[in-house]
Amino acid sequence: MISLVGAGPGDPELLTVRGLRRLQDAEVVVHDALVGTGVLALARPEAEMIDVGKRPGAPVPQELINELLVQLGRSGRNIVRLKGGDPFVFGRGGEEALALAAAGLDFEVVPGVSSISAVPASAGIPVTHRGLSSQVTIASGHDPAALDYDALARAPGTLVFFMGFAGLAGIAAGLIDHGRDPETPAAVVASGTTDDQRTVTATLAGIADASAELEPPALVVIGEVVALAPLLDARTPAALPFEATMQRATANSKSIRQNVLFARAFTR
Repeated sequence: MISLVGAGPGDPELLTVRGLRRLQDAEVVVHDALVGTGVLALARPEAEMIDVGKRPGAPVPQELINELLVQLGRSGRNIVRLKGGDPFVFGRGGEEALALAAAGLDFEVVPGVSSISAVPASAGIPVTHRGLSSQVTIASGHDPAALDYDALARAPGTLVFFMGFAGLAGIAAGLIDHGRDPETPAAVVASGTTDDQRTVTATLAGIADASAELEPPALVVIGEVVALAPLLDARTPAALPFEATMQRATANSKSIRQNVLFARAFTR
């Protein structure tokens, strides 16, 4: 049996119970570079570990990974394909599942805690919030030139970009050029949910410069919900002061203003 297991966003304690069971039963673990050592340490000591996230000069092509999984699946052993986050959220788990299905092999998908919401939450950013954001749009920022900036700029609620850190300046410029308010709160969360987590918040116009010293992996969050981070994340100094948070909250929603006021009073 082959199990496509989501390892979660980084913190080993965010691995699901089912994922842990499959990992501890695995005879072979095929993992990528986004899976932290803390999660890998949960595998049994005698398991064969195959790292497909590292290769001199370039990552291992997905086609070769598919072939490897098919070969391993035919061995009759318990195989875990361990992927950062969730296998079906920018993890190419769908491609691997199709390859296994085409080969006539039994497999299962064990969903993982996705970085979509877990990483922003770890930085005090709720991707949805009553009266402020009822929609979340996710996109891959791997190729900024391929993004539909007109649609993204008009999308209400929160924008979450995977693999968007390297091209953040271009992404921000594209959104602003197509009508997104340059004063929209934005955040970059690097190494989210781990002990190395670092968060930078700024306006959309300034987020690329403000976060330039961070290192990937990093998630980009854009939207009014980021303005709540100074109140909800005690670990990171606020780049947007409370007064600015209140001004944006007042302009956007009475209910958000009330929530922010309550949170401010509660934390005094």
